[in-house]
Amino acid sequence: MTSCHVADDPIKKVAIFGGTHGNELTGVFLVKHWLENGTEIQRTGLEVKPFITNPRAVKKCTRYVDCDLNRVFDPENLGKKMSEDLPYEVRRAQEINHLFGPKDSEDSYDIIFDLHNTTSNMGCTLILEDSRNDFLIQMFHYIKMSLAPLPCYVYLTEHPSLKYATTRSIAKYAVGIEVGPQPQGVLRADILDQMRKMIKHALDFIHNFNEGKEFPPCAIEVYKIMEKVDYPRNKSGEIAAIIHPKLQGFSLQV
Repeated sequence: MTSCHVADDPIKKVAIFGGTHGNELTGVFLVKHWLENGTEIQRTGLEVKPFITNPRAVKKCTRYVDCDLNRVFDPENLGKKMSEDLPYEVRRAQEINHLFGPKDSEDSYDIIFDLHNTTSNMGCTLILEDSRNDFLIQMFHYIKMSLAPLPCYVYLTEHPSLKYATTRSIAKYAVGIEVGPQPQGVLRADILDQMRKMIKHALDFIHNFNEGKEFPPCAIEVYKIMEKVDYPRNKSGEIAAIIHPKLQGFSLQV
């Protein structure tokens, strides 16, 4: 995937979300740390706001309370009348949209970094939702080069008709960050260090961009899902197999 041009407007407002899923602890830990001392994420002329997105799920150390917060930022849910009868995450989505949006408006935050962990052995992975977004392609290339020799992968979730309803989708530039493997409800120092470095390099890129640095055309390799293969199941629909010991814990790239 190649970038030829970068947007001209400076980046002014950046948010870093942790706890979209309350049992993915690296983002939770980092955001709480930056809320107490945000020196390392500040850059001249840039507003950077760390934010816990799903505090009730974080408190319970569970993925969500009523429904997945990372799936409800669609016009239908965001447009519902605020009511205590709504699922907690829908109400929270409306609050977040008010604070960092409104979605698809000029007033929305420029960039949202949404921090996630995965039990999969994905290493450092950046999630791209638009293959034509030259600004993000340049940013991802910068992060990859800055992390080297540590690998950093790019996962493309682009769909020809589906408008993603992720938490980060309210920003002009949505950046998902997945780092793993890490069990749910567990914090690993090496995973935390990798995610912390990814945010540092991303903010450095934004600072350089705002300072007027020119970025030459670049290309990045991306991965996307081609097919989903389910486990073998019995007549009752129960899983009837497990991962072979020689494959367990390894990511498969083709």
